[in-house]
Amino acid sequence: MLEASFSDVLETILIILLVYFGFKLLIKWFGPLLLKYFLRKMGKRFEQQFKKQQRPSSQEEEGKVSIDKKPKNRRSSNKDVGEYIDYEEID
Repeated sequence: MLEASFSDVLETILIILLVYFGFKLLIKWFGPLLLKYFLRKMGKRFEQQFKKQQRPSSQEEEGKVSIDKKPKNRRSSNKDVGEYIDYEEID
């Protein structure tokens, strides 16, 4: 059976604490830089999407008029559904 000595346990705890505080320090120093990088990247992506949406309307010739008509609403009631009964809730 394996036994852990006090010095091995203490060494393991110190290594864990060193890694934890080292990681915490690295995040404190490099976290804002990483955040700025990702925000710039997302900003560029949003800008590209905005330009892509604006591009089709800007390519039309100046003075050209185009009218988009709504399609006619051709609702036909389905008589096979049955009768609709209006109801009121009773408290």
